[in-house]
Amino acid sequence: MSRSALFAAAAVLLVSTSACDGMSLPGTNQVSASALKKASTDPRVREFYEARQWKPAWSGGAARDLKEAIKGSERHGIDADRFLAMIGQAPDKAREESALTLAAISYADALATGMADPRKVYGLYTLARPKVDIVAGLSKAVEDGNVGAWLDSLAPRDAEYKALSDEYVKVLQRIKETKAQPVPHGEAIKPGEKDPRMPLIVAALANAGFAAGPANPQATTYTAAMVPAIKGLQNEAGLKADGTIGDETVDALNSALSDHAQQLALNLEQRRWLARDVPATRIDVNTAAALLDYYKGGSLAYSARVVVGRPHNPTPQLGALMFQLVANPPWNVPQGIAEKEVLPKGPGFLASQGMVIEDGRVVQKPGPKAALGEVKFDLDDKYAIYLHDTPSKSAFETPFRHRSHGCVRVHHALDFARMLAREQGVLDAFDRKLASRDTGVVPLKDKIPVRLLYHTVFVDNAGKLVYLPDPYGWDAKLAKALGLKAPKRYNTEEDVGVELSP
Repeated sequence: MSRSALFAAAAVLLVSTSACDGMSLPGTNQVSASALKKASTDPRVREFYEARQWKPAWSGGAARDLKEAIKGSERHGIDADRFLAMIGQAPDKAREESALTLAAISYADALATGMADPRKVYGLYTLARPKVDIVAGLSKAVEDGNVGAWLDSLAPRDAEYKALSDEYVKVLQRIKETKAQPVPHGEAIKPGEKDPRMPLIVAALANAGFAAGPANPQATTYTAAMVPAIKGLQNEAGLKADGTIGDETVDALNSALSDHAQQLALNLEQRRWLARDVPATRIDVNTAAALLDYYKGGSLAYSARVVVGRPHNPTPQLGALMFQLVANPPWNVPQGIAEKEVLPKGPGFLASQGMVIEDGRVVQKPGPKAALGEVKFDLDDKYAIYLHDTPSKSAFETPFRHRSHGCVRVHHALDFARMLAREQGVLDAFDRKLASRDTGVVPLKDKIPVRLLYHTVFVDNAGKLVYLPDPYGWDAKLAKALGLKAPKRYNTEEDVGVELSP
C-alpha cells in the first residue's frame, strides 16, 4: 500500500520534471556538452555543470547512491517518490544526466533549508535560516564519491529532530499495520455509560498511542480508567477536555494516527528552516505551547509559563537580541489598542489606569496597574514585540494562554529578570532602579538571543513527546502551502477576554 493511500502525502513536490529510471550513465555513455547545455534548463543545474565545464557527473554507482539516499527520506517526513519521480523515463542520456542533478539539488535543498519558504507562508518570519551552498556541496560530494553521506549531513542533527523523526517512522509503521474500524457517530457517551461502540473506541485509543488503562477490550462500559485518555485526545485536538465522547471527539479519534503523521511531518519541516548553529545561551519561547526555556551554556537553566498572542493577534516567529532590562516600565499604548480599547472609555478610565496623553499618545505610567508589571525585557526587533511582567497573574494557571495582543508575558518575570541581572553582574543596579519606583534602564553586558518559535510537536523537559492543537492555524497554513491535508484541529480560542496589555 502506498503512503499516499495511508494518509495525505507528508511532503510536497518542489520541482516537477520528466526523468528516467535508467542508471547506465556517463562513464560508459558520454554526453556532449552541447546536449547537456540544451537539457539543463534549471539555473541551479546549469551552475553545477558550468563549474564542471559541462562534464557529466553521474556514473552508474553514483546514481544508485543518490537513489538510495532519496529512499531514506521517509524519516524526514519527506515523500521519496516526489524526488525519485524526477529520475524517471528520460528520452536521452543528456536529459537523464540533468534530471539526476536536479533531483539531487532539490532533495538536498529540502533537507538543508526546508521545502517551503516560511517568509512566503507566514509573511513575518525573522528567525535565522540555514546558509548552505547546495550546488558547491553537491559538486564536492560527487568528486569525493560520498553523495549519500553529504545528503545525510544536511538535515538537523539535534536530539529533538531525531525524536520527531523516530516517532514519525513509528507512526507510519503503525498506520501500515493498523486495521482498526472507524468509530461511527452516535449519542454522546459519558463516563459510566454503556455503548456498543466502546470496544472500537478502546482499540482506536490504543492505536493512537493513548493509554486507556486496564480494560476489557470487549466491554461496552465507558470506565473511569479511560477518561484520562479521552481527555488527553481532546486536549491535543483543541477540544473541550470534558471527557464526554461526542461526535467531534470521535472524529479526532478516527483521524488521530494520520493527524500525528501529518503534524510530525510539518514540524520536521519547520525545524529544517532553523539555522543549525544554535547559540548555547539563548531564550526559546514556544508560542504554540506558551512556554519559555532559558539555556545557559547549552544547559536548561530556567523554564516558565508565558502568555502569548491570542489567535487574532498571534505572536510572530522572530529572532532578536535581548539587550536591556527596564525596571518599572511605562507602556506606550499602541495606537490601535488606544483607539479601540482605551480612548472610547473616557478620561475617567484613563485616570483609573494611570494613563495620560503625551504628544498625542496614550501612555500608562508605572504603578500597581501597569500592564508591563515591574520589568520589561527589551528586544531589538522593529515590530514592538518584547517580553514583560504583568499584574494579571491568574492567566498563567490556565491551560489556554493565548490571550495577549502579541507580546510575551512571563510568569515570575521579576525572578527571571533578577537571575539574568545576577549572571551579568548588574543585579545591584537593577535592584536600585526597581526600588526607586521610577523607570530605569539596565543594559545587559552580553545580549541574549531570543527565538519566538511555533512548534505544535515538541519534546518537553521530561523527555516526553507532546502534541498540541494549532492555536494560530499556522500548521494548517503550512500544510496548504505544501499541498497537504492539514491535521484535524479545532478552534482553540476561548472567550476569556483580553486584558489591557501589549
